[in-house]
Amino acid sequence: MLHQACLASAFRTSLACTIVGLTTLFGPTPINDIIAFPALSYLTAILIIRDATLGETLRGCWLALCATIQSTVPAMLSFWCIGPAAKFFSEGTTVFAVALAAFVVVLPAESTTHLMAKRLALGQIVVLYVVAYVREEVRRELLMHPLRVAASTALGVLACVLAMLFPYPRLAYHQVKKNYRLLTNNTSKRLKLLMKAICEQKKDLALTSISHAKSLATSRNKLLQILTNHQNGMRWEIPPIKSFKSYHFNPEDQRLQDIDTTIKGMELALTSIISFPVSILNEDMKHGLNSLVKHVSLTIKQTTHNSHGASLTAPEHSEKNITNFLQSLQTIPTTQDLPFYFYLFCAKILQRISYAEASTSIQEKEENSIESQNWAKLLTSPKLMESMKCSLTLGLAVLLGLLYSKENGFWAAIPVAVTFCPGREATFRVANIKAQGTVLGTVYGALCCFVFEKFLSLRFMFLIPWLIFTTVLQQSKMYGAAGGMSAQIGAILILGRKNFGPPSEFAIARIIETFIGLTCSVLVHLLFMPKRASTCAKSELSFCLGTLVESINSLSLASKSDLEESHGKLKIQIMELKKFVVEAELEPCFWFLPFHGACYNKLMGSLSILDNTLQVGAYALKFLKHEFRRSEASWREHVSVLEGEIGYFKEHVSSKVKVFEQITRMKSFGFLEKELEKNSITCNCDIEMGRSAKSGICMFSSGLGHGDVAEEVIGSYLQCSRNVVDELYGGEGEKEVMSDVYLCLSALGFCLSILLRETMEIEEAIRELVQWENPSKGD
Repeated sequence: MLHQACLASAFRTSLACTIVGLTTLFGPTPINDIIAFPALSYLTAILIIRDATLGETLRGCWLALCATIQSTVPAMLSFWCIGPAAKFFSEGTTVFAVALAAFVVVLPAESTTHLMAKRLALGQIVVLYVVAYVREEVRRELLMHPLRVAASTALGVLACVLAMLFPYPRLAYHQVKKNYRLLTNNTSKRLKLLMKAICEQKKDLALTSISHAKSLATSRNKLLQILTNHQNGMRWEIPPIKSFKSYHFNPEDQRLQDIDTTIKGMELALTSIISFPVSILNEDMKHGLNSLVKHVSLTIKQTTHNSHGASLTAPEHSEKNITNFLQSLQTIPTTQDLPFYFYLFCAKILQRISYAEASTSIQEKEENSIESQNWAKLLTSPKLMESMKCSLTLGLAVLLGLLYSKENGFWAAIPVAVTFCPGREATFRVANIKAQGTVLGTVYGALCCFVFEKFLSLRFMFLIPWLIFTTVLQQSKMYGAAGGMSAQIGAILILGRKNFGPPSEFAIARIIETFIGLTCSVLVHLLFMPKRASTCAKSELSFCLGTLVESINSLSLASKSDLEESHGKLKIQIMELKKFVVEAELEPCFWFLPFHGACYNKLMGSLSILDNTLQVGAYALKFLKHEFRRSEASWREHVSVLEGEIGYFKEHVSSKVKVFEQITRMKSFGFLEKELEKNSITCNCDIEMGRSAKSGICMFSSGLGHGDVAEEVIGSYLQCSRNVVDELYGGEGEKEVMSDVYLCLSALGFCLSILLRETMEIEEAIRELVQWENPSKGD
């Protein structure tokens, strides 16, 4: 499927570039006079049509129009004011005009001006001002110059639309419909594999099913990305009629997040089971669990075909089996059985998720709130810095490019303009792959010109296989989108144009100018973002640990603390940490220590597990708070005892995580040993009672293994839970409520054990970082 989509994208890219080439190379003279910048037409086509659908192409047309208005209207006004006088056209005024126009274009927020529109506008700005300075014949018809730039852009847009319609339109509607079905099938398969794993007789067979389910989770993330990309394009194709609403996909839908969270919880529970087969799982439980999974899978599949969001009900015998199965849970399990009960709790959450109620207004509310805040946040420091960074980069690239070669000076700024990226990126790696792609494409074009010097048409036709190859190259990890696009542009600027001089001389000039532009981009990035990605990753790690402390302290049955709010904050910070880690792994170390990516990936894995576990724990806490408040007045006394057990646990874990946070805030990890001693991390604890003797910090690093610590601490919590539930729910008519409370308390106990385990993993990872920076400490 991926190779077919890649080849289809390559075909449409080649077709769009062929339309531009035939028009500019073999079109009538009046058209060629208007379309004076075929390179801009090619750039527009490549930017819009890459992996696009018809709806996204139409949106690209609108963005191209917005970009043209942003760039040409101010240029026409300035040209009209100054006139063709040569004294107003100099290197200084050209650089100033480019820098100022770039600053104005980049300043608006992304939700106000799309990134593609900014890239197109920046490319047009470079052509508008630099060409007006370089070419005297352009200054003779100065007011026609912006119109020629707009016409060249329009040709690229028209070529994209025609290429997208032939041989048949690639609709975003069909892509969303197909991939949404794949997504629902993916979720159903994961559930079936996890149900199969719990029933296996051998652990290696269970682990095989779990591994398969995790591979499907990776596929799910790719499907989600595809659906998110095509969602905006779908709105440009057809109006929101009834048949369209059935496939309206909202990636921010809370139900989708809840489903994925609970399935991950089931995976975690299965990997925590020590031995198979599960002793507590009898035939009746298997039958009930099978009915539960079938019901959830049926509901997920029917959602795809449910046009009006009607309620979906399961057969009566399925509901009866599910109810009887869950009501059979009438006791708090032992520590060894907690993973199985957590698995059941996640399954019950899936049962309770409402698939019928679609959250259609979430995205609109978010868009409206974002829209109202755009202008308020417009002049914030990060946005100004980003605009100044782009402005200075383009201005410096134009200046140095013109100093090296006045005739080809704008080629230094064009690559920087059309590949503009807000925020941080792996600058050195991106510059490297852009340079490599440019060299590959330029050399390929020069060789084709040398071989087919006398055959212009054949020379152009050899551009098609190169476009196909580079479109495939964009999907590779080695070059990616930036490298593949640079390779396309390098060949197009030689094979797709005429009257640009000897190809070999232009190829050398183009490579040098590109190198000048990329060098300017790297220098400005270092000037405005001097912090290395590894430093940012370390800072973000400390933020994650601080938020984790907040989440742990929110584990409470008595207080009104909001665990869901801190969970959402932690999720966002983990995503930011992942971005920094990816960038840090790609940046060169120079004279610094190499980035320990493996250790940071371990930390991210532990934080992700804790994030997912705490979210499931929030479901259990929410139900328990509601249920205990429905009981008699005596609940306060019993719940206070249970709250005390949870409080001791929170004190133990959060105290240690706080120390980790303080350590990661240091400039060097080399002070870890002193900090550990100062904060008495390994102080003596009363493991039997789950209480510390001094500061409430549990002795995870004592002679006892983690299993012994968890057994004692969680065992105390479970015994307290048994006592509380037995006294609160002793009546015969409360079996269903009792089973729910037992299940929730058991799930909460499993969450506590995972917190203990992953805190140990975090400690080991941080100690590994210390050893990495201070190898002599380990001697």
